[in-house]
Amino acid sequence: MNGVHTPSTSVAVSWTRFHRDARLLAAQLSLAGDFSAIVAVTRGGLAPAAIIARELGVRVIETLGVSSYTNENRQGGLAVIKPLSESFRLRPSSEIVAIDDLADTGATARAVRELLPGAHLATLYVKPRGRATVDSFVAEFPQDCWVYFPWDLDADSGYQPPMRPA
Repeated sequence: MNGVHTPSTSVAVSWTRFHRDARLLAAQLSLAGDFSAIVAVTRGGLAPAAIIARELGVRVIETLGVSSYTNENRQGGLAVIKPLSESFRLRPSSEIVAIDDLADTGATARAVRELLPGAHLATLYVKPRGRATVDSFVAEFPQDCWVYFPWDLDADSGYQPPMRPA
């Protein structure tokens, strides 16, 4: 979907809810496998990956830079802008969990699966079109709902654009 799309609804996720949901996802992951490494899909996966790494006692964390949104609600083409390191790609993928904040259309999750076949994919939240692309998640939102994360909001839960948009 290219171009600007105005969602019919939105939800603001507070830091309290975000932290609670990340810990719930960590509890699911503790039962799903013995993961020795985490891939944080940037940027959205950075914050949940930190919480989950702490909860699971994982100290090996890699980032995978994938870009699909070019503005608040403009989805563009998918691009890997920061690949995995060579040493990380040599790890057994069954020991890796890839973390992201949201599986919207599933495009990013499919790209991660191509790069890390056999890895466990986990997101805090999913939408219907992205649900089948991940292995674990905490909550589902309607497809036409825009999710504002804590870093998008000011103290009054109003949207704050980034100082330097991507």
